[in-house]
Amino acid sequence: MLSKTILITGATSGIGTETVLELAKQGHAIYMLVRNATKGDELKNLIIAQTKNNKIFVVECDLTNLASVSRAANEIKSKLVNIHVLINNAGGIFPTRQLSNAGFEMTLALNHIGHFFLTLSLMPLLEKGQARIINLSSEAHKTAKVNLDDLEMEKKYSGFTAYSNAKLFNIYFAKSLAERFANKGITAYSVHPGLVKTNFGKGYTGVFKLFLTIFRPFMISAHKGAQTSIYLATEPKIEFLTGNYFKNKRVAKPSAAANNYITRQDLWVASEAFVKKFL
Repeated sequence: MLSKTILITGATSGIGTETVLELAKQGHAIYMLVRNATKGDELKNLIIAQTKNNKIFVVECDLTNLASVSRAANEIKSKLVNIHVLINNAGGIFPTRQLSNAGFEMTLALNHIGHFFLTLSLMPLLEKGQARIINLSSEAHKTAKVNLDDLEMEKKYSGFTAYSNAKLFNIYFAKSLAERFANKGITAYSVHPGLVKTNFGKGYTGVFKLFLTIFRPFMISAHKGAQTSIYLATEPKIEFLTGNYFKNKRVAKPSAAANNYITRQDLWVASEAFVKKFL
């Protein structure tokens, strides 16, 4: 297998760490975009020690701060000539409505806007590498309740609905990338990793915490949850499956809303407006 240049967000915990570890074992050059550079360096040293792969790099990048994303993209563009795989892995859920550094609702900022801006900022290198772009979504997208006039949920906030909406947006983004950049050799996919035993939702109380507690014995490991991302990053000859939603290394059927072309196009326009002054 030829070595690839792979970028991944959210590498310092859970599915991200397992994804990096397995890809490092395969000998790929990996750039970990992390909010906490100290944790990133610790993980880098651990992975190098375990895999003997010294092509592991850390780039500081806070996805909720578009100025930080811009700096990270510029740093990467100064070091690389192409990118073969971008895994938009980072995500999170927030029980109360919070605002990011750039003034966006935090769930939307972390799960969608940051990755949207990062991906478009790196597009020249992605095009040169005829890259695969992999977005971590979730079956939670099936409970999304999107109001395009209130994407930041200022009128009525629910942490789980905000998260579900963002996971639907991850699918929309992959589909739009697959369409808009197909002529540049770009392919894009969205992934449901499974119900994974991580620190997800640790700040929650009440019914959602009870749900996580009840289902925890049935959750899969982060190692198993990483397998579909690893598959999409490395499996040869899957370009014809671009734009699809995957789980368990297979194309899966998303919600009917995920196929709403008009809403998807409207989201792209809104996302461009969010990041316009930074592009």
